[in-house]
Amino acid sequence: PPSSTPPRRRGRGWMIFALVLLVLLGISVLANLGHLLSSFSPMKMARVRPAGPRLEEVITEDNDASTKIVVVEVDGIITSRAMDQGGYSLVDVIKAQLKRAEEDDKVKAVILKVDSPGGEVLASDEISRAIADFQTKPHSKPVVCSMGGLAASGGYYVSAPCRWIVANDLTITGSIGVIMSAWNYRGLMDKVGLRPETFKSGKYKDMLSGSREPGSITPEEREMVQSLIDETYGKFKSVVASGRKRAQEKNKDKGRALAEDWADYADGRILSGTEAFKLGFVDELGTFDDAVKRTKSIAGIRNANLIEYQQRYDISDLFRLFGKSENKVVKVDLGMEMPKLQAGQLYFLSPTFLH
Repeated sequence: PPSSTPPRRRGRGWMIFALVLLVLLGISVLANLGHLLSSFSPMKMARVRPAGPRLEEVITEDNDASTKIVVVEVDGIITSRAMDQGGYSLVDVIKAQLKRAEEDDKVKAVILKVDSPGGEVLASDEISRAIADFQTKPHSKPVVCSMGGLAASGGYYVSAPCRWIVANDLTITGSIGVIMSAWNYRGLMDKVGLRPETFKSGKYKDMLSGSREPGSITPEEREMVQSLIDETYGKFKSVVASGRKRAQEKNKDKGRALAEDWADYADGRILSGTEAFKLGFVDELGTFDDAVKRTKSIAGIRNANLIEYQQRYDISDLFRLFGKSENKVVKVDLGMEMPKLQAGQLYFLSPTFLH
């Protein structure tokens, strides 16, 4: 009799594909059902959840204490751009963390952990204001800064309002100044035979345009730009002076006062932690553990749990991410985060990071 061949086994790829489709369909049905149920609520226009990033309390050091110290991180470039799938910026997250710390009676103090070369002027100023306002509230919870390897320019700008500043002797800090850059590519355009045609409403409207002839920039235009930078630089120095003065008034003889010639060193130069300590830009040389001990002393507590407020995401954030077509880019990991600098934008940014 002829030999019978066994039937071919079908692959399971179609089963996996079908399961994936069923899961996605289920998620879509649940999401639509949630929107449908919310539309039948008594207050149709009310938001189901509060605005802002959703934070989850995480204990990073459990000391079996009833009191808490919140660690707020300022890590990387300070920017007001959205930096996560929830659509929130570093400024939004830090403000939400400070508000959460303000509302929790068990929180007795905040440690601002800074490791940043600086960033946008406006974003740095918003964080600095938030820290200063937080310490003026009736709860009187102090903010102690712990500087990491880099706390320069905007990184020092946000540190200046803190009640106490701790830096390592190898910390790179200072770089008090403002920078604004623009690219002039007119020479390249001339080489390829590209000639710009500009129509403007006023004679200064294209004063920062990169397509202009370098020799066409007038001294008056340079003076206007320099005046803007000088004004912002003056604000930087006032934040440093007022922040260190308030800290000295509260710390009295325990802290460091600014040296009389401190403004001579606020010319954009970088400083080590040791130099910053001598000039009064920081109050103490030490590590993060030293900052924790100092925070307990200032807050008047013997022990406390160290906690962080970390962002919590859900499936709605995933759908929001899919809906943002402008963020669909391919990223290449080069081992470091490069700053996304914009021409004509003012920055509190350390030159050591730029080079």
